[in-house]
Amino acid sequence: MNNQDESHEARYQEIERWLRDLVLRGAPGDALPSESDLAQRFGVSRMTARQAMQNLAQEGLISRRRGAGSYIAQRPLHRRESTLMSFTDDMRRRGVVASSQLLDARLRSATAGEIEALRLPEASRVVAISRIRLADGVPLAVEHVALPAECAGVLAEDLESGSLHEYLHRRGWTPALARSWIGARVATPAEVRMLDMTSRGALLVERRIIYDQDHRPFEHTETAYVAERYVIDATFAATGSGTLTAATPT
Repeated sequence: MNNQDESHEARYQEIERWLRDLVLRGAPGDALPSESDLAQRFGVSRMTARQAMQNLAQEGLISRRRGAGSYIAQRPLHRRESTLMSFTDDMRRRGVVASSQLLDARLRSATAGEIEALRLPEASRVVAISRIRLADGVPLAVEHVALPAECAGVLAEDLESGSLHEYLHRRGWTPALARSWIGARVATPAEVRMLDMTSRGALLVERRIIYDQDHRPFEHTETAYVAERYVIDATFAATGSGTLTAATPT
């Protein structure tokens, strides 16, 4: 590394330290200086200032919104995996207002995966609902739900401010148990736009099947969460052999 490279590295690290101090002293949602302001303050190029901002954004410390500047990031929301709870109830428990932006809601032919998950006959139809889930107005996830066709009455409900699970409960579909598979992937360009992300960052993807009291599956959901905004907190218990297993939702 030559002297010029060392100088560049030292300057953006200096900017990083200064910004970290602002983040520690500030509150989520507080505005941060722009790249131009940082470049002028520290006497560096905008590229150097941008690198410092990008590093902190990748760590989840700051949030960069297209056309709106940079802000101190909200603390990620945590969900405990030992309890089966709807998104609306989960947000309500935290004192956060849950809402949705409806993308699509209709009856359509079930996919092979939905037929298997919901134990449906071949060529069945499902109620398909796609929504952006928001917490206090901040996009948190894209959700795709599939329900048996007999739940079609839900299409007449308010799927943006209302709770899907509250409707299902009124119709006798009471959740008793859920099984989840959790993975990760990079956001698509469409998801970046929908979730107000600044780049193709990581998504935490949960596929879930919900069962009723008779262990009949009635909901198949795939939800892609912005990884820096959401944390799943799982509890594990040791078996008799000393190995660890995930606690069963109650």
